[in-house]
Amino acid sequence: MTPLPLAPVPLSTLSTQFQNMASKAGLSRPENANSTTTTSPPPDPSPKTVQPGAKKMNMLQPPTFTSKLKERHHIKRTLACAFRIFARYGFDEGVAGHITVRDPILTTHFWVNPFGMHFSLIKSSDLILVDGSTGEIHKELGKQGRILNTAAFMIHGAIHAARTDVHCAAHAHTLYGRTWCAMGRELDMLTQDSCAFFEDQAVFGRFGGLVLAEDEGRAIAEALGGKKVALLQNHGLLATGSTIEETVFWFLSLEKCCQTQLLADAAAAGRGYQTIKIGNDEAAFTYKVVGTKKAGWFSGKALFDKVFKEEGADFDDEEEPAEEAA
Repeated sequence: MTPLPLAPVPLSTLSTQFQNMASKAGLSRPENANSTTTTSPPPDPSPKTVQPGAKKMNMLQPPTFTSKLKERHHIKRTLACAFRIFARYGFDEGVAGHITVRDPILTTHFWVNPFGMHFSLIKSSDLILVDGSTGEIHKELGKQGRILNTAAFMIHGAIHAARTDVHCAAHAHTLYGRTWCAMGRELDMLTQDSCAFFEDQAVFGRFGGLVLAEDEGRAIAEALGGKKVALLQNHGLLATGSTIEETVFWFLSLEKCCQTQLLADAAAAGRGYQTIKIGNDEAAFTYKVVGTKKAGWFSGKALFDKVFKEEGADFDDEEEPAEEAA
């Protein structure tokens, strides 16, 4: 007599039966043993003290000057160094990109790179001085016969006018920055370094083309508000500060944080994970150490010291003014 074929049993039924048998035998596994997705615990809504008894971190202070002429000399040579740093990191994209610094004497004017000159070639004597309200190049101070990037004036002129505390602003079309800016959203607090931008980053949430109109520049300044950095949607990064060293460090760090976020998000998505975010209390605690103006200047100073030593003889080409008579 031919035996009747066995009826197929659904896999879900077999799985349930095996789990029940394992449970009775004391062999049950954790609920999410087969899951490849990890989730962060829900944040604690109540504020807490992070690292009770934490000690203060000591840092050097920015320099002071005996005269405004000496301060002007310092900021010009430091700005030239900043462009050499941007060149080293590959932040050039054709002729795009600009860094400005407010003049300590003509405070409505700012120094900026001449349009069309590669970052790696800029010297102190090449910088041009621009009237922040009109865009006119000063006819006596700074390099003559150079031209101004209209977009640089529209963006930086609006920022310097709106923010008297901003002495330096930097913008460039960097690889990871502009890639992340295509998302039109803030960075997550994923690492200690990103905490320098905790509640201190803005998003300019639209793209209106090359910034050639005053209204567009003012809109970017409005979006920046009182924050130190902005992510310009479909465009790139913008960083500001009270010193050149601070501003350049924020820009470099912001670019690296964009790279970190892109890599972390891609790795997490590829493995079915979720990135683990830093809690607000921990981020705020870290910000108070690494996100201050002094911390930005101190962090940037080390890199400036290195580039001054290696390239200063080439770009630092103006004599320091003599002491003013008492």
